[in-house]
Amino acid sequence: MGEQYSLLKSIPNFRDVGESVNKIECAKVLKTRLLYRGARPDEASFQDRQRLVKEYGIKSIIDLRTKTEHIEQVQKRDAKIKASAAIRQTNDEVAEPLKIPRITYHEINFNGNAFSRMLISKLSWMDFFRLIGLMLFGYRLDAIKLLAPTMEAKGLIGLAIDSLDVCTYEVEQVFEVLAGEANWPLMIHCTQGKDRTGLTVMLVLFLMGFGVEAVNRDYLLSEPELEPEKEERMKEISSIGLSEHFASCPQNLVAGVHEHIEKKYGGVEGYLEGIGVTKEMRERIKNILLENSEE
Repeated sequence: MGEQYSLLKSIPNFRDVGESVNKIECAKVLKTRLLYRGARPDEASFQDRQRLVKEYGIKSIIDLRTKTEHIEQVQKRDAKIKASAAIRQTNDEVAEPLKIPRITYHEINFNGNAFSRMLISKLSWMDFFRLIGLMLFGYRLDAIKLLAPTMEAKGLIGLAIDSLDVCTYEVEQVFEVLAGEANWPLMIHCTQGKDRTGLTVMLVLFLMGFGVEAVNRDYLLSEPELEPEKEERMKEISSIGLSEHFASCPQNLVAGVHEHIEKKYGGVEGYLEGIGVTKEMRERIKNILLENSEE
């Protein structure tokens, strides 16, 4: 658990999924230098930004963050934008100052409208109207704090399972990008690169045929990778009313996700088929990633 794999010093939790899984399996089962995962690359050094393009050849980045997260990061970089939800800006427009030239970005708000509606439905009417007012006047973090008790009650495992069930449009969008051969090599990231990114990579690895143990070991790599910036992350997590639990990688999260997929959908193939990821798309992704796939 203590060994760190990160390839780039200024991008926390950055690693080649194929390389890490091959080490876990002690066999060359996934092609390397294709699928990368990590935390947000917004504050990457000039050198590491160049390496992403020139050394790793990354053509696409799937950014799973919310509009609020993009606004927070842009403001940290002193970009002059307004934080009010009433401003007519798309997620793409808000994220523009954070992007690395020569890489195509796919802004997919993983915890988007369906996920937000699910959390908001748990609020009292009073808190619901408070949330609307706070968002309209630009107090986005204060608004999110109203959702924190529900998130705490569910924990990371409960939220991961809820994400599978309600974020089906977003998952399908991710797999559309993955099914496009011209998009590879690519990187998937969110803020920490462990929750939304972790869930997405779990689905990919389950699709590739890996069992719970191998997928769990890859998932748990994120905890030591993120340890150096844990103090800073805790400030961000605390600012929206969440506890230290949300900075961890629960040992039984992968098993819980896998069990839910098996029981409710009959396996990952059934889950993906049900949300619109066709067999052709799934086979294309397997051909791209699996070492022994037919070209």
